Amino acid sequence: MPTLSLPYPDDLLVTSGQSPQALEAELTFLLAVKLFELRRLSLGKAADFCRMNKLQFMYELGRLQIPVINLDDDQIADELSDE
Repeated sequence: MPTLSLPYPDDLLVTSGQSPQALEAELTFLLAVKLFELRRLSLGKAADFCRMNKLQFMYELGRLQIPVINLDDDQIADELSDE
């Protein structure tokens, strides 16, 4: 898998109060969340991206009040139709 190197300022580490590993895990998680919100990654792929299982990722999405099911109006109409 390709990797991404992302420099961040030292003060981000200090203000976060986290270890470098914990901060990098959080940044990876937040990137996965955003890519999921933008529909660039599925739920499963986003969970894999941040090294979580689907249930953990869904729980964290709920904690952040981000809907797990992300349907647009047309998709909702299709789901509700009697076809």
